[in-house]
Amino acid sequence: MNKIHTDLKWVLNNCENPNYSEAEEYFSPDVARKARKFHRQIPGFKMSPLLSLPNLAQMFDVGGIWVKDEANRLQINSFKILGGSYAVYKYLKNKLGLDKEELTYQELTSQNAKEKLGKITFATATDGNHGRGIAWAAQKLGHDCVVYVHEKTARARIDAIKSYGAQVKIIPGNYDDAVNQISKDAQINNWAVISDTSWEGYTQIPLWIMQGYTTMMSEIQEQFAAQGLTKPTHVFVQAGVGALAASVIGFYHALFRENAPKCVVVEPENAACLYESILEANKNPVKISGKLDTIMAGLACGEPSPLAWKTLKNNACCFLTCPDYVAAKGMRIYATPLQGDPFIVSGESGAVTLGAMVSILRENGAEELRDFLKINRDSHLLFINTEGNTDPVHFREIIWEGANPVPKQFWTDYND
Repeated sequence: MNKIHTDLKWVLNNCENPNYSEAEEYFSPDVARKARKFHRQIPGFKMSPLLSLPNLAQMFDVGGIWVKDEANRLQINSFKILGGSYAVYKYLKNKLGLDKEELTYQELTSQNAKEKLGKITFATATDGNHGRGIAWAAQKLGHDCVVYVHEKTARARIDAIKSYGAQVKIIPGNYDDAVNQISKDAQINNWAVISDTSWEGYTQIPLWIMQGYTTMMSEIQEQFAAQGLTKPTHVFVQAGVGALAASVIGFYHALFRENAPKCVVVEPENAACLYESILEANKNPVKISGKLDTIMAGLACGEPSPLAWKTLKNNACCFLTCPDYVAAKGMRIYATPLQGDPFIVSGESGAVTLGAMVSILRENGAEELRDFLKINRDSHLLFINTEGNTDPVHFREIIWEGANPVPKQFWTDYND
Protein backbone atom coordinates (compact mmCIF):
# COMPACT_ATOMS: atom_id res chain seq x y z
CA MET A 1 0.00 0.00 0.00
CA ASN A 2 1.29 3.49 -0.82
CA LYS A 3 2.44 5.53 2.16
CA ILE A 4 1.13 8.87 0.95
CA HIS A 5 -2.32 10.41 0.88
CA THR A 6 -4.23 10.09 -2.38
CA ASP A 7 -4.66 13.09 -4.67
CA LEU A 8 -8.12 11.98 -5.71
CA LYS A 9 -10.96 14.15 -4.44
CA TRP A 10 -14.51 12.97 -3.89
CA VAL A 11 -17.89 13.79 -2.45
CA LEU A 12 -20.12 11.02 -1.16
CA ASN A 13 -23.76 11.57 -2.07
CA ASN A 14 -26.20 9.73 0.16
CA CYS A 15 -29.05 10.14 -2.34
CA GLU A 16 -31.66 10.48 0.37
CA ASN A 17 -34.31 11.38 -2.22
CA PRO A 18 -33.59 9.36 -5.37
CA ASN A 19 -35.76 10.42 -8.30
CA TYR A 20 -37.07 7.15 -9.73
CA SER A 21 -40.05 8.68 -11.51
CA GLU A 22 -37.88 10.96 -13.64
CA ALA A 23 -35.52 8.10 -14.44
CA GLU A 24 -38.45 5.91 -15.46
CA GLU A 25 -39.89 8.65 -17.67
CA TYR A 26 -36.66 9.47 -19.50
CA PHE A 27 -34.59 6.26 -19.43
CA SER A 28 -36.97 3.32 -19.10
CA PRO A 29 -36.42 -0.03 -20.85
CA ASP A 30 -39.16 1.01 -23.29
CA VAL A 31 -37.22 4.17 -24.18
CA ALA A 32 -34.12 2.04 -24.70
CA ARG A 33 -36.08 -0.41 -26.86
CA LYS A 34 -37.18 2.39 -29.21
CA ALA A 35 -33.68 3.81 -29.49
CA ARG A 36 -32.19 0.39 -30.14
CA LYS A 37 -34.82 -0.39 -32.76
CA PHE A 38 -33.70 2.66 -34.72
CA HIS A 39 -29.99 1.97 -34.37
CA ARG A 40 -30.35 -1.62 -35.53
CA GLN A 41 -31.64 -0.35 -38.89
CA ILE A 42 -28.47 1.59 -39.65
CA PRO A 43 -26.35 -0.23 -42.25
CA GLY A 44 -23.31 -1.78 -40.59
CA PHE A 45 -24.65 -1.41 -37.07
CA LYS A 46 -23.77 -4.16 -34.62
CA MET A 47 -23.61 -4.62 -30.88
CA SER A 48 -20.35 -3.52 -29.30
CA PRO A 49 -18.61 -6.10 -27.09
CA LEU A 50 -18.83 -6.37 -23.31
CA LEU A 51 -15.36 -7.63 -22.40
CA SER A 52 -14.40 -9.49 -19.25
CA LEU A 53 -10.98 -8.95 -17.64
CA PRO A 54 -10.88 -11.94 -15.25
CA ASN A 55 -7.17 -11.78 -14.47
CA LEU A 56 -7.25 -8.07 -13.66
CA ALA A 57 -10.27 -8.78 -11.46
CA GLN A 58 -8.29 -11.48 -9.65
CA MET A 59 -5.35 -9.12 -9.14
CA PHE A 60 -7.63 -6.60 -7.42
CA ASP A 61 -9.63 -9.28 -5.60
CA VAL A 62 -13.03 -8.47 -7.10
CA GLY A 63 -15.66 -10.72 -8.65
CA GLY A 64 -15.46 -9.28 -12.14
CA ILE A 65 -14.25 -6.35 -14.23
CA TRP A 66 -16.39 -5.69 -17.30
CA VAL A 67 -15.69 -3.18 -20.07
CA LYS A 68 -18.27 -2.08 -22.63
CA ASP A 69 -15.93 -1.35 -25.52
CA GLU A 70 -17.16 1.46 -27.79
CA ALA A 71 -13.82 1.88 -29.57
CA ASN A 72 -15.18 0.68 -32.91
CA ARG A 73 -18.84 1.71 -32.80
CA LEU A 74 -19.94 2.32 -36.42
CA GLN A 75 -16.36 3.25 -37.39
CA ILE A 76 -16.69 6.47 -35.40
CA ASN A 77 -14.54 5.07 -32.55
CA SER A 78 -16.90 6.45 -29.93
CA PHE A 79 -20.26 5.89 -28.23
CA LYS A 80 -21.23 9.45 -29.22
CA ILE A 81 -22.71 8.26 -32.52
CA LEU A 82 -25.56 6.63 -30.58
CA GLY A 83 -26.83 9.89 -29.11
CA GLY A 84 -26.15 12.10 -32.11
CA SER A 85 -27.75 9.82 -34.69
CA TYR A 86 -30.84 9.23 -32.55
CA ALA A 87 -31.32 12.96 -31.94
CA VAL A 88 -31.03 13.69 -35.68
CA TYR A 89 -33.54 10.90 -36.37
CA LYS A 90 -36.02 12.25 -33.80
CA TYR A 91 -35.57 15.80 -35.08
CA LEU A 92 -36.31 14.78 -38.68
CA LYS A 93 -39.22 12.65 -37.56
CA ASN A 94 -40.68 15.61 -35.75
CA LYS A 95 -40.04 17.84 -38.77
CA LEU A 96 -42.06 15.42 -40.92
CA GLY A 97 -44.94 15.52 -38.42
CA LEU A 98 -44.45 11.84 -37.57
CA ASP A 99 -43.24 12.13 -33.99
CA LYS A 100 -45.72 9.56 -32.68
CA GLU A 101 -45.55 7.24 -35.66
CA GLU A 102 -43.07 4.61 -36.74
CA LEU A 103 -40.49 5.75 -39.29
CA THR A 104 -37.83 3.42 -40.59
CA TYR A 105 -34.28 4.38 -41.48
CA GLN A 106 -35.04 3.44 -45.09
CA GLU A 107 -38.06 5.75 -45.17
CA LEU A 108 -36.03 8.55 -43.61
CA THR A 109 -33.39 8.32 -46.35
CA SER A 110 -35.93 7.99 -49.16
CA GLN A 111 -36.32 10.57 -51.92
CA ASN A 112 -39.82 11.32 -50.68
CA ALA A 113 -38.52 12.29 -47.22
CA LYS A 114 -35.71 14.37 -48.70
CA GLU A 115 -38.17 16.33 -50.84
CA LYS A 116 -40.41 17.04 -47.86
CA LEU A 117 -37.54 18.05 -45.58
CA GLY A 118 -35.38 19.98 -48.01
CA LYS A 119 -31.72 20.53 -47.15
CA ILE A 120 -31.16 20.99 -43.43
CA THR A 121 -27.92 22.18 -41.84
CA PHE A 122 -27.20 20.53 -38.51
CA ALA A 123 -24.85 22.39 -36.19
CA THR A 124 -22.99 21.49 -33.03
CA ALA A 125 -20.00 22.28 -30.84
CA THR A 126 -17.57 19.55 -29.89
CA ASP A 127 -14.21 18.43 -28.56
CA GLY A 128 -14.21 15.88 -31.36
CA ASN A 129 -16.32 12.76 -30.91
CA HIS A 130 -19.80 14.29 -30.70
CA GLY A 131 -19.16 16.50 -33.72
CA ARG A 132 -17.88 13.55 -35.70
CA GLY A 133 -21.06 11.64 -34.88
CA ILE A 134 -23.33 14.50 -35.99
CA ALA A 135 -21.33 14.95 -39.20
CA TRP A 136 -21.64 11.22 -39.90
CA ALA A 137 -25.40 11.22 -39.28
CA ALA A 138 -25.99 14.34 -41.41
CA GLN A 139 -24.03 12.86 -44.31
CA LYS A 140 -25.80 9.49 -44.11
CA LEU A 141 -29.20 11.17 -44.08
CA GLY A 142 -28.39 13.61 -46.89
CA HIS A 143 -28.02 16.88 -44.99
CA ASP A 144 -25.31 19.45 -44.26
CA CYS A 145 -23.35 19.96 -41.07
CA VAL A 146 -21.40 22.76 -39.39
CA VAL A 147 -19.21 21.96 -36.39
CA TYR A 148 -17.52 24.45 -34.04
CA VAL A 149 -14.43 23.30 -32.16
CA HIS A 150 -12.32 25.16 -29.62
CA GLU A 151 -8.77 26.25 -30.35
CA LYS A 152 -7.06 23.32 -28.59
CA THR A 153 -8.95 20.57 -30.41
CA ALA A 154 -6.54 17.97 -31.83
CA ARG A 155 -5.92 18.14 -35.58
CA ALA A 156 -6.77 14.44 -35.95
CA ARG A 157 -10.21 15.04 -34.47
CA ILE A 158 -10.84 18.01 -36.76
CA ASP A 159 -9.77 16.00 -39.82
CA ALA A 160 -12.06 13.15 -38.77
CA ILE A 161 -15.04 15.54 -38.65
CA LYS A 162 -14.16 17.00 -42.05
CA SER A 163 -13.95 13.49 -43.54
CA TYR A 164 -17.76 13.32 -43.29
CA GLY A 165 -18.26 16.51 -45.28
CA ALA A 166 -18.81 18.92 -42.40
CA GLN A 167 -17.62 22.50 -42.28
CA VAL A 168 -15.41 23.07 -39.23
CA LYS A 169 -14.83 26.43 -37.56
CA ILE A 170 -12.24 26.93 -34.80
CA ILE A 171 -13.44 29.15 -31.95
CA PRO A 172 -11.09 30.95 -29.50
CA GLY A 173 -11.41 29.70 -25.94
CA ASN A 174 -12.68 26.40 -24.57
CA TYR A 175 -15.53 23.99 -25.26
CA ASP A 176 -18.10 26.14 -23.49
CA ASP A 177 -17.13 29.11 -25.65
CA ALA A 178 -17.74 26.99 -28.76
CA VAL A 179 -21.16 25.95 -27.41
CA ASN A 180 -22.14 29.58 -26.78
CA GLN A 181 -21.00 30.70 -30.23
CA ILE A 182 -22.77 27.93 -32.16
CA SER A 183 -26.05 28.67 -30.38
CA LYS A 184 -25.82 32.34 -31.44
CA ASP A 185 -24.77 31.65 -35.02
CA ALA A 186 -27.39 28.95 -35.46
CA GLN A 187 -30.18 31.44 -34.75
CA ILE A 188 -28.80 33.82 -37.37
CA ASN A 189 -28.32 31.10 -40.02
CA ASN A 190 -31.37 28.95 -39.23
CA TRP A 191 -29.26 25.90 -38.40
CA ALA A 192 -30.60 22.99 -36.34
CA VAL A 193 -28.44 22.69 -33.21
CA ILE A 194 -27.80 19.14 -31.98
CA SER A 195 -26.09 19.67 -28.62
CA ASP A 196 -25.64 17.22 -25.75
CA THR A 197 -25.80 20.00 -23.20
CA SER A 198 -29.04 21.79 -22.36
CA TRP A 199 -29.87 25.38 -21.49
CA GLU A 200 -33.02 27.37 -20.80
CA GLY A 201 -35.49 26.70 -23.60
CA TYR A 202 -33.32 23.97 -25.12
CA THR A 203 -33.93 20.57 -23.53
CA GLN A 204 -35.67 18.26 -26.01
CA ILE A 205 -32.69 17.53 -28.26
CA PRO A 206 -30.25 16.93 -25.35
CA LEU A 207 -32.82 14.51 -23.93
CA TRP A 208 -32.99 12.64 -27.24
CA ILE A 209 -29.21 12.38 -27.21
CA MET A 210 -29.21 10.90 -23.71
CA GLN A 211 -31.96 8.50 -24.73
CA GLY A 212 -29.88 7.43 -27.72
CA TYR A 213 -27.19 6.27 -25.30
CA THR A 214 -29.65 3.84 -23.73
CA THR A 215 -29.11 1.54 -26.72
CA MET A 216 -25.72 0.81 -25.19
CA MET A 217 -27.26 0.16 -21.78
CA SER A 218 -29.82 -2.24 -23.24
CA GLU A 219 -26.99 -4.13 -24.92
CA ILE A 220 -25.03 -4.29 -21.67
CA GLN A 221 -27.94 -5.83 -19.79
CA GLU A 222 -28.47 -8.38 -22.56
CA GLN A 223 -24.78 -9.24 -22.44
CA PHE A 224 -24.75 -9.53 -18.65
CA ALA A 225 -27.75 -11.86 -18.82
CA ALA A 226 -25.83 -14.08 -21.25
CA GLN A 227 -23.13 -14.36 -18.55
CA GLY A 228 -25.69 -15.32 -15.91
CA LEU A 229 -25.53 -11.92 -14.18
CA THR A 230 -28.47 -9.67 -13.36
CA LYS A 231 -26.52 -6.41 -13.21
CA PRO A 232 -23.19 -4.93 -12.15
CA THR A 233 -22.80 -4.02 -8.50
CA HIS A 234 -20.80 -0.86 -9.30
CA VAL A 235 -20.65 1.43 -12.32
CA PHE A 236 -17.81 3.88 -12.94
CA VAL A 237 -18.85 6.45 -15.53
CA GLN A 238 -16.94 9.45 -16.86
CA ALA A 239 -18.53 12.86 -17.27
CA GLY A 240 -18.15 16.13 -19.14
CA VAL A 241 -21.50 17.96 -19.14
CA GLY A 242 -23.01 14.80 -17.64
CA ALA A 243 -25.17 13.50 -20.51
CA LEU A 244 -23.67 10.00 -20.64
CA ALA A 245 -23.53 9.69 -16.86
CA ALA A 246 -27.19 10.71 -16.53
CA SER A 247 -28.21 8.21 -19.19
CA VAL A 248 -26.30 5.34 -17.54
CA ILE A 249 -27.40 6.15 -14.02
CA GLY A 250 -30.96 7.01 -15.04
CA PHE A 251 -31.28 3.71 -16.94
CA TYR A 252 -30.18 1.64 -13.96
CA HIS A 253 -32.41 3.53 -11.52
CA ALA A 254 -35.37 3.14 -13.86
CA LEU A 255 -34.70 -0.58 -14.15
CA PHE A 256 -33.74 -1.48 -10.57
CA ARG A 257 -34.88 1.49 -8.45
CA GLU A 258 -33.47 1.06 -4.90
CA ASN A 259 -31.47 -1.98 -6.05
CA ALA A 260 -29.57 -0.03 -8.71
CA PRO A 261 -25.77 -0.41 -8.81
CA LYS A 262 -23.63 2.06 -6.92
CA CYS A 263 -22.66 4.67 -9.51
CA VAL A 264 -19.45 6.71 -9.34
CA VAL A 265 -19.10 9.78 -11.60
CA VAL A 266 -15.49 10.52 -12.61
CA GLU A 267 -14.21 13.90 -13.89
CA PRO A 268 -10.84 15.55 -14.64
CA GLU A 269 -9.65 17.65 -11.71
CA ASN A 270 -9.33 20.74 -13.95
CA ALA A 271 -12.84 20.42 -15.42
CA ALA A 272 -14.89 19.15 -12.50
CA CYS A 273 -18.14 21.07 -12.90
CA LEU A 274 -20.30 18.24 -11.52
CA TYR A 275 -18.07 17.81 -8.47
CA GLU A 276 -18.30 21.54 -7.78
CA SER A 277 -22.07 21.44 -8.30
CA ILE A 278 -22.62 18.70 -5.71
CA LEU A 279 -20.62 20.82 -3.24
CA GLU A 280 -22.88 23.85 -3.80
CA ALA A 281 -25.16 24.41 -0.81
CA ASN A 282 -28.38 23.75 -2.73
CA LYS A 283 -26.80 21.39 -5.28
CA ASN A 284 -27.37 23.88 -8.10
CA PRO A 285 -25.30 23.59 -11.30
CA VAL A 286 -21.99 25.41 -10.98
CA LYS A 287 -20.09 26.86 -13.93
CA ILE A 288 -16.31 26.80 -13.65
CA SER A 289 -14.11 29.03 -15.76
CA GLY A 290 -10.57 28.94 -17.04
CA LYS A 291 -8.76 26.93 -19.67
CA LEU A 292 -10.08 23.55 -18.47
CA ASP A 293 -6.70 22.02 -19.32
CA THR A 294 -6.81 18.22 -19.35
CA ILE A 295 -5.75 15.40 -21.64
CA MET A 296 -9.33 14.13 -21.37
CA ALA A 297 -10.59 16.30 -24.22
CA GLY A 298 -14.06 14.75 -24.27
CA LEU A 299 -14.54 15.65 -20.60
CA ALA A 300 -13.17 19.21 -20.70
CA CYS A 301 -16.46 20.95 -19.91
CA GLY A 302 -16.96 23.79 -17.49
CA GLU A 303 -20.73 23.78 -17.12
CA PRO A 304 -23.12 20.89 -16.38
CA SER A 305 -26.10 20.19 -18.57
CA PRO A 306 -28.99 21.25 -16.30
CA LEU A 307 -31.12 18.43 -17.70
CA ALA A 308 -28.48 15.80 -16.91
CA TRP A 309 -27.78 17.33 -13.52
CA LYS A 310 -31.37 16.76 -12.39
CA THR A 311 -30.76 13.01 -12.68
CA LEU A 312 -27.20 12.98 -11.36
CA LYS A 313 -27.63 15.02 -8.19
CA ASN A 314 -30.32 12.65 -6.90
CA ASN A 315 -28.97 9.29 -8.05
CA ALA A 316 -25.16 9.22 -8.31
CA CYS A 317 -23.61 7.91 -5.10
CA CYS A 318 -20.21 9.58 -5.53
CA PHE A 319 -18.54 12.37 -7.51
CA LEU A 320 -14.81 11.89 -8.01
CA THR A 321 -12.08 14.02 -9.60
CA CYS A 322 -8.64 12.86 -10.62
CA PRO A 323 -5.48 14.20 -12.28
CA ASP A 324 -4.54 13.46 -15.88
CA TYR A 325 -2.02 10.77 -15.01
CA VAL A 326 -4.88 8.59 -13.75
CA ALA A 327 -6.39 8.53 -17.24
CA ALA A 328 -2.99 7.83 -18.81
CA LYS A 329 -2.47 4.94 -16.41
CA GLY A 330 -5.87 3.53 -17.35
CA MET A 331 -4.88 3.68 -21.04
CA ARG A 332 -1.68 1.76 -20.35
CA ILE A 333 -3.47 -0.89 -18.28
CA TYR A 334 -5.91 -1.50 -21.13
CA ALA A 335 -3.07 -1.56 -23.69
CA THR A 336 -0.88 -3.99 -21.71
CA PRO A 337 -3.36 -6.59 -20.45
CA LEU A 338 -2.53 -9.42 -18.10
CA GLN A 339 -2.07 -12.73 -19.89
CA GLY A 340 -5.47 -14.07 -20.91
CA ASP A 341 -7.26 -10.71 -20.69
CA PRO A 342 -8.27 -8.86 -23.89
CA PHE A 343 -6.28 -5.98 -25.37
CA ILE A 344 -8.35 -2.78 -25.40
CA VAL A 345 -7.60 0.42 -27.31
CA SER A 346 -8.81 3.26 -25.10
CA GLY A 347 -8.41 7.01 -25.40
CA GLU A 348 -7.89 9.38 -22.51
CA SER A 349 -11.58 9.98 -21.78
CA GLY A 350 -12.35 6.28 -22.15
CA ALA A 351 -9.74 5.00 -19.70
CA VAL A 352 -10.00 7.41 -16.77
CA THR A 353 -12.57 5.30 -14.91
CA LEU A 354 -10.32 2.21 -14.86
CA GLY A 355 -7.39 4.30 -13.66
CA ALA A 356 -9.60 5.80 -10.96
CA MET A 357 -10.69 2.35 -9.78
CA VAL A 358 -7.07 1.24 -9.35
CA SER A 359 -6.31 4.38 -7.33
CA ILE A 360 -9.38 3.89 -5.15
CA LEU A 361 -8.53 0.28 -4.34
CA ARG A 362 -4.81 0.74 -3.75
CA GLU A 363 -3.99 4.27 -2.62
CA ASN A 364 -3.53 5.16 1.01
CA GLY A 365 -5.98 7.89 1.93
CA ALA A 366 -8.89 6.45 -0.06
CA GLU A 367 -10.12 4.29 2.82
CA GLU A 368 -13.30 6.33 3.29
CA LEU A 369 -14.24 5.77 -0.34
CA ARG A 370 -13.38 2.07 -0.23
CA ASP A 371 -15.50 1.63 2.89
CA PHE A 372 -18.41 3.47 1.29
CA LEU A 373 -18.33 1.54 -1.99
CA LYS A 374 -17.83 -1.85 -0.31
CA ILE A 375 -16.05 -3.36 -3.30
CA ASN A 376 -15.20 -6.99 -2.56
CA ARG A 377 -14.93 -10.47 -4.08
CA ASP A 378 -18.65 -10.46 -4.87
CA SER A 379 -18.47 -7.16 -6.77
CA HIS A 380 -18.85 -6.87 -10.53
CA LEU A 381 -17.52 -3.55 -11.78
CA LEU A 382 -18.71 -1.99 -15.05
CA PHE A 383 -16.63 0.46 -17.09
CA ILE A 384 -17.45 2.07 -20.42
CA ASN A 385 -14.59 2.58 -22.83
CA THR A 386 -16.20 5.57 -24.50
CA GLU A 387 -13.58 6.10 -27.18
CA GLY A 388 -10.79 4.39 -29.04
CA ASN A 389 -7.68 6.02 -30.49
CA THR A 390 -9.19 9.32 -31.64
CA ASP A 391 -5.95 11.32 -31.32
CA PRO A 392 -3.17 9.02 -32.62
CA VAL A 393 -0.31 11.42 -31.85
CA HIS A 394 -1.22 11.85 -28.19
CA PHE A 395 -2.13 8.18 -27.90
CA ARG A 396 1.41 7.21 -28.94
CA GLU A 397 2.91 9.83 -26.63
CA ILE A 398 1.14 8.23 -23.68
CA ILE A 399 1.48 4.54 -24.58
CA TRP A 400 4.89 4.59 -26.33
CA GLU A 401 6.68 7.53 -24.75
CA GLY A 402 5.20 7.43 -21.26
CA ALA A 403 3.65 10.91 -21.26
CA ASN A 404 1.66 11.88 -18.16
CA PRO A 405 3.50 9.43 -15.88
CA VAL A 406 2.22 8.44 -12.46
CA PRO A 407 4.24 10.30 -9.78
CA LYS A 408 6.40 7.74 -8.01
CA GLN A 409 4.76 8.37 -4.66
CA PHE A 410 1.51 7.12 -6.21
CA TRP A 411 2.86 3.97 -7.81
CA THR A 412 0.75 0.92 -7.05
CA ASP A 413 2.41 -1.79 -4.95
CA TYR A 414 1.52 -4.93 -6.88
CA ASN A 415 3.11 -7.13 -4.21
CA ASP A 416 0.59 -5.98 -1.63
